[in-house]
Amino acid sequence: MDNNKVVEVLRGIEDPTSRTDIISARRITDLKLDGVNVIFTLHTTGLDDSQKAQLNFKCQEKILGIYPDAEIHIHMKAAAQGSGADTPLPQVKNIIAVASGKGGVGKSTLAANLALALAELGYKTGLLDADLYGPSMPTMFGLKGKRPKIYEHYGKPVLEPINQYGIHIMSIGFVVEPEQAVVLRGPRLSGVLKQFISDVRWPELDFMIVDLPPGTGDVQLSLVQSVPLTGAVLVTTPQEVALDDAVKAGNMFRIENINVPILGVVENMAWFTPDDMPDKKYYLFGEGGGKKLAKLFNTVLLSQIPLVQSVREAGDSGKPAVLCGDITADNYKETAKKLVRQTVIRNEMLDPTKMVNMNQ
Repeated sequence: MDNNKVVEVLRGIEDPTSRTDIISARRITDLKLDGVNVIFTLHTTGLDDSQKAQLNFKCQEKILGIYPDAEIHIHMKAAAQGSGADTPLPQVKNIIAVASGKGGVGKSTLAANLALALAELGYKTGLLDADLYGPSMPTMFGLKGKRPKIYEHYGKPVLEPINQYGIHIMSIGFVVEPEQAVVLRGPRLSGVLKQFISDVRWPELDFMIVDLPPGTGDVQLSLVQSVPLTGAVLVTTPQEVALDDAVKAGNMFRIENINVPILGVVENMAWFTPDDMPDKKYYLFGEGGGKKLAKLFNTVLLSQIPLVQSVREAGDSGKPAVLCGDITADNYKETAKKLVRQTVIRNEMLDPTKMVNMNQ
């Protein structure tokens, strides 16, 4: 029997929770051939009993298809919750939360343009709109009224993220009417977010950007319980009121049981620049807020984004600024480059973030 042939047939089995195969999803480890025995560990984290059974059967069927006399020994193993290895998204390399303490600071605009800038740099990128009360991405990406495909996979209904401008997007705005109020309490909020993680067939991604709602509420807590975040980006304006709330958002990530690294700070609306006077700067909301926040959390100021009318117009038109060659496009691209650098340093220097155990 040939080890490579066994790997190759197992590569033909789709992973139940992602749009890749079970080898790429790292569900198979410790593969060993010993005479007629084929021995390996099948990692079942994130799977229900039906999916486990179907995956076990498919593995045996594929191997027996090339080696009918093989004796197959499959050890099924699920990672302990909070171990850092129990991610429901093994195909996503880095999950970055974009957070702010208050609304109206341009967090969603940053998340959208940051995702697009990462894609332009050649990274496979996804965008999860976790702002469940006020989803912005359908409007910002020209997807109002669009619905994700739903189909059955391993006996379970799954959603396909919508691909727009080269990135994969999921939002509650795709499943409710634009004018419909989203009225959800804590447990339901948590359930919706977990569905967008476990019931969506995300492809292999280098980065998933998560646009969080303002504050430090149920969605933020559910996120750190559902996925191991690589890090967070804090968004503020120079204004003292915004800065005070951003500090609270950052401190949530520093709580001992959560312990998510702050990868950087973005200061939005750093100054006002008229379209017809690109060299002018008017500091409408004050100065220095981003630097203060970065210093407080011992991180870097990724960028200062000016307040420009065309950025708002681009978002409202469904084609964000990065795609329009706006004067801020270079700012967003530079922000993405710095975020990649910060992520590489974080991954070299620190252990993977562990998911928060609900019993802690």
